Amino acid sequence: MAGERIHIRGTVQGVGFRPTVAVWARKLGLAGWVRNGPEGVEIALQADSDRVDGFLAALTEGLPPLAAIASVHRAPDPELEAEGFAILDSEAGKGAPRAVVAPDAASCPACLAEVLDPLARRYRYPFTTCTHCGPRYSIVEDIPYDRARTTMARFPMCDACRAEYEDPANRRYHAEPIACFTCGPRASLRRADGRAFTAEAFSMLDDVDAVASLLMRGEIVAIRGLGGYQLCCDATSAAAVARLRERKRRPEQPLALMVRDLDVARRYVKLEPDDETLLRSPAGPIVLAPAQTPAEGVRPLADGVAPMQACLGVMLPTTPLHHLMLRRLDRPVVCTSGNRHQEPMCTEPGTAAERLSAVADWFLEHDRPIARRIDDSVVRRLGGAPRILRRARGYAPSWHPLPDHAPRILAVGGQLKSSFAIADGDRTLLSPHQGDLDEVEAFDGYLQTYASLCRLYGFAPEIVAVDLHSGYRSAAWGRALAAEKGLAVVEVQHHHAHVAACLAEHGWQPRHEEDVALGIALDGLGMGPNGELWGGEVLLARYDAYSRLGTLKPVAMLGGDKASREPWRNLYAHLRAEMSWSELEMNFGTVAPIRALAERPRDLLDQMLDSGVACPPASSCGRLFDAVAAALDLYPERISFEGQAAMALEACVTDEALREARQGEHYPMGTPNLGGDGLPYVEHLGMWRAILGDLHAGVDRALIAARFHVALSDGLVLLARRALRQCPHLRVAALSGGCFQNGVLLALVTDALTALGLDVLTHAEIPANDGGIAFGQVAIAAATASRPDAS
Repeated sequence: MAGERIHIRGTVQGVGFRPTVAVWARKLGLAGWVRNGPEGVEIALQADSDRVDGFLAALTEGLPPLAAIASVHRAPDPELEAEGFAILDSEAGKGAPRAVVAPDAASCPACLAEVLDPLARRYRYPFTTCTHCGPRYSIVEDIPYDRARTTMARFPMCDACRAEYEDPANRRYHAEPIACFTCGPRASLRRADGRAFTAEAFSMLDDVDAVASLLMRGEIVAIRGLGGYQLCCDATSAAAVARLRERKRRPEQPLALMVRDLDVARRYVKLEPDDETLLRSPAGPIVLAPAQTPAEGVRPLADGVAPMQACLGVMLPTTPLHHLMLRRLDRPVVCTSGNRHQEPMCTEPGTAAERLSAVADWFLEHDRPIARRIDDSVVRRLGGAPRILRRARGYAPSWHPLPDHAPRILAVGGQLKSSFAIADGDRTLLSPHQGDLDEVEAFDGYLQTYASLCRLYGFAPEIVAVDLHSGYRSAAWGRALAAEKGLAVVEVQHHHAHVAACLAEHGWQPRHEEDVALGIALDGLGMGPNGELWGGEVLLARYDAYSRLGTLKPVAMLGGDKASREPWRNLYAHLRAEMSWSELEMNFGTVAPIRALAERPRDLLDQMLDSGVACPPASSCGRLFDAVAAALDLYPERISFEGQAAMALEACVTDEALREARQGEHYPMGTPNLGGDGLPYVEHLGMWRAILGDLHAGVDRALIAARFHVALSDGLVLLARRALRQCPHLRVAALSGGCFQNGVLLALVTDALTALGLDVLTHAEIPANDGGIAFGQVAIAAATASRPDAS
């Protein structure tokens, strides 16, 4: 009988794929075998071509929930002889592995039902998993994915678990993390101060259930979760939330909430059906949803959970441990990363004891080693679609197709919300979220993740793609690595990388040599090719080249880096870039922000502006948002995290105010040329006069905020119209940068560009913020390497 070898790539290891193959082969009476290999999964079938076709069709229709097929390669094997169908031991291989390690997955309904069933063998077992859920990336130590190559190798299976593991009819058939009370990891509770206690004082069940009592008493508990420690407290206790913020040194950044179930979630946020689907999905991310005032009789959240925010981040329990911990709680708990400010999340008990004992009162530990750190993902529904804002647990790491075939490329990403990417051939792996790299400890965590993924995939770069900004830790390290290894370096402009990331996410390809896309990149800051500070750019872009078509008006960053932390500096600089102080005083001297600025040391500030000392000009959209927020008395003095003032400004906009702003008179915007004949820019003079006039007239802050968003969109569309006059063949626009995580601005610009006849591309799977620029760096480096003139 004829035989075939079938090689399947994709997310096919650690997701119950081999057992599914075996079930279908036996059901169809096919002999052969299946095994994991360095490329994915290899199948041998003793059957003719028609029967193999039928097998593959059935397999594709009946994939396990976490599996995804990327490619299928079939080849004849006339020598194949087999009896029955077997799952063989994995083949390690000699080259760099291309198999995909699946992301960690939230508890499936079947496992959760078992955990909550008093008659089940795994009743209240906090590490219950099957082929449809549980840890993958956080426990795997090598490829191919087998128990012996995971941190579960330390836990030999008991006879009962072994029987399930070897039973083709069981959903734990070849489930590598399988375990139970007899043979698996255990959870244990301890006090941060090391003192003895009696768990029965808090629960008659177990240590995990005792955590519920501790949280209700106002204690802070550090939980060793799937990919690291989390800090939890009662979200309805103002005292507990305040203590957590003070100890963690996180004064105002919004805190995520974990709730027992959707019923509890609906009491605090407005959930659309798509939001609920996301919350229940295997990825189980934090979902940002509009806050709502709890009904009478429902405990309100502490004011300190998410100050000045219109949305709350909410998530469901993601592991049996979390489900059991929250079982008795009908209120939200804060669930935030287990770290101190700007440090990486702790993963090991020793490190947690050193760094978190001054933060947490209690520790809920377990003895399953964490191979790799992974934080929670964050998703927000914008423009009717879910957008990943932080790509981590449940989504990352994951491979994405590349528009160009690439040599081995390392793209180091940026400085804030950082991630890196490694590319090989037709695909790119974007790392999980690595956080801000301002502190050495955070950068050490970045390097550890890079080294870990290099070991896992046998990766060694040939090209290193870096941001132009020499002050980024990631870029400096990338250049040093290239110099040490003798590798080529591709320097990538920050906003070109943003636009390229959006284009590559959609698989955009130029149809001919002159084909370009219109790119609009709005963020805080990025370095231009001549050392300028950019942040609000309109580009004509391909992967291998770009030109700057327009910009937001460059305005001095008064005090340099201080302007990124003190919004009033941006307000003063923006107003003085448009009007003299005498004009401001004469026309708007009674307006609150002008009165406040009059108290500042204006002589010194004007000297700085006139001399340019510590006042670099920047076309930053983020600093424009800060300036308008300060004018509306939203965090004018100081912000404690990036984007705080801009988020508060967006939160001011109500649906009613936005409708009025769109239908009424718009703040005037113009697009003259810099220096009269230079680059077109968005001129803010008319807008600022109108904002100050509205403040003088006592116009509601929500309407002013809405009018600003409409005005900014108007200015960008004016530049887009100029682009269309210059390039009438333009068909595609790509929107990227952290400012496009603002749902109001994203909708306004998308609608306006669509009305101009453009196909507007926006981010969904790849973050619009700096967490996505490594993906753009790879696309640019790959295109640059493939050019005929590339050496």
